[in-house]
Amino acid sequence: MVTTAVTAVAGAVPPPPKGKAVTSAATPPPTLTRRHLLVAGATASALRTAPASAAAPKFAEIPGSGGVKALDLREGSGEVPADGDQVATHYYGRLAAKQGWRFDSTYDHKDETGDPMPFVFTIGSGKVIPGIEAAVKSMRVGGLRRVIIPPSQGYQNTSQEPIPPNFFDRQRLIFNPTRLANGEGSTLGTLIFDIDLINIRQRS
Repeated sequence: MVTTAVTAVAGAVPPPPKGKAVTSAATPPPTLTRRHLLVAGATASALRTAPASAAAPKFAEIPGSGGVKALDLREGSGEVPADGDQVATHYYGRLAAKQGWRFDSTYDHKDETGDPMPFVFTIGSGKVIPGIEAAVKSMRVGGLRRVIIPPSQGYQNTSQEPIPPNFFDRQRLIFNPTRLANGEGSTLGTLIFDIDLINIRQRS
């Protein structure tokens, strides 16, 4: 092939000096070879990581939660809370719709010393959205869990905790069946929370 290419252009341009002909003809292959090696390396890397991705843990539905799904990002080693216990948590809340819009996080609320203020609530009080209670009740202290909360276990009104500081944000979180029926998407009202169970402050 190299010979054919050199022959084809020989009539169009003066042939290079004999000592340089081999150099100019031999220059392209190493460049192409490096490209092929880079592509091959990237492909091999992707193939090596494919089994790891396939074996990644998956969300599992919490029994009796009404459809709340959980993925433990860090297993806790402490006690499991029960109804009546007061617990302290940190959370990061997002809406599944609207490109994962973040509506609130305890890490944004600081005390007078500048430390993030945890969200404290009592299990079984009925003041917190059911999805969070279901998630925390089956966690151990020290655990970090990501939960997907369906609309039925999320916000039904603006008084349910955890309450975002912006009232307009609270309004956007409430599941609205009419808007869903109008085709605004099946993720409307579906929430994603990362919950860190810090401690049990008071046992019932």
